[in-house]
Amino acid sequence: MIMLITGGIKSGKSSRALRIAREEWPFPIHFIATAQVTDEELGLRIRRHQEERARLGGDAGFVTIEEPLELGEALSRAGPYAVVDCIPMWINNLIYHKREADFSGILGAVIRGLRQNRIVVTNETGMGNVPFDETTRRYNELLAEANRKIAEAADRVELMVSGIPLRIK
Repeated sequence: MIMLITGGIKSGKSSRALRIAREEWPFPIHFIATAQVTDEELGLRIRRHQEERARLGGDAGFVTIEEPLELGEALSRAGPYAVVDCIPMWINNLIYHKREADFSGILGAVIRGLRQNRIVVTNETGMGNVPFDETTRRYNELLAEANRKIAEAADRVELMVSGIPLRIK
């Protein structure tokens, strides 16, 4: 099963992905983390996610692969079970590291890396307003493209609303 979990910020997507992985797959499960610590608040969020994985998986449960850019490569390195968290941070990193021109090829490698037993976490951007600045509009376009292509490749898609999963596909 390839699964995409989407929804708003802080809607429970990451926790849902971990619970599903833990319930359906044996350990070890690879956890591909795309975030990089850029400030104190993000560092705190990352630590909370690490603590949640430790609580759910113990010492050998979730094996973290930190990969901010080469997500397709990380997917190919991961074992038979993997959770990717998250596509929005990955796209942030691509823009920050000026890899936007390579986006189609990089996204293609990600899609090819989505073999069975993968759960991907993303944010739904299509329900907001049109941003004022060009960079944010471009970010939304890239995220929307990634979401569409990953959803197309997925066997199952869920939308998280206020902590409640809604099955879309």
